[in-house]
Amino acid sequence: MGRVIFIGAGPGAADLITVRGVRRLAAADVVLFDALTDPALRELAPQARWVDVGKRGFGPAANQEAINARLVREAQAHDVVVRLKGGDPSVFGRLEEELQALQRHGIDYEIVPGVTAALAAAADSARPLTRRGSGRSVSLTTAMTQLGTLQATRSADTEVFYMAGRQLGALSRKLREAGWPAEAPACVVSRAGWPDAITSTHRVESLADAAVLHAGRPAVVTVGAGALALDRPTVTADTQATSQTTPQP
Repeated sequence: MGRVIFIGAGPGAADLITVRGVRRLAAADVVLFDALTDPALRELAPQARWVDVGKRGFGPAANQEAINARLVREAQAHDVVVRLKGGDPSVFGRLEEELQALQRHGIDYEIVPGVTAALAAAADSARPLTRRGSGRSVSLTTAMTQLGTLQATRSADTEVFYMAGRQLGALSRKLREAGWPAEAPACVVSRAGWPDAITSTHRVESLADAAVLHAGRPAVVTVGAGALALDRPTVTADTQATSQTTPQP
């Protein structure tokens, strides 16, 4: 009987994985990986057998059950099985269901956290999720429920919506219904954590304008305090001249 290590691969490029994640991955006999993990991560465990168990969105329940069963079988046959998940395993990663399957069979496990998409989007867009005096709380939520209905809330100063890229127009309407002002700031980042990440700035009422720009790309939508763009200082010719002629100490 082996053990299973759940590793958060981060939301994008391979180098977002943690040092602990790299070390645990290198010891794997088998790696069950998600669809959005960077293929370059294979270089960290070339000796392992890599198994694609990825699915996007809310697939049929049987798909998750098949993953659970595969995880148990591999752990019963190998010493170290890595379950490589995009982002962080504990954030919208169906971690609970897989842990329960292992517990039912007495299989040991470890969880290595990773960078979730909301944090990568904040970094790519240079928009801190918390702001002193205006952004004291952050909420992470999926735009689509398990039943396939769209939902929006106003429960925190900053709201981050996952899996919202195909529903931006409808999300805009739901946000208004939830109490967000039409002029509230909103930011959309697609492929957060990748070199080709795209950021666009909107208001709640104009979120639909981002649909074409981010079409076909996994997107994170941030609303509220964490969506405000930073004020950048204006650099004038006089300022540049001063900085160039000021003697260095």
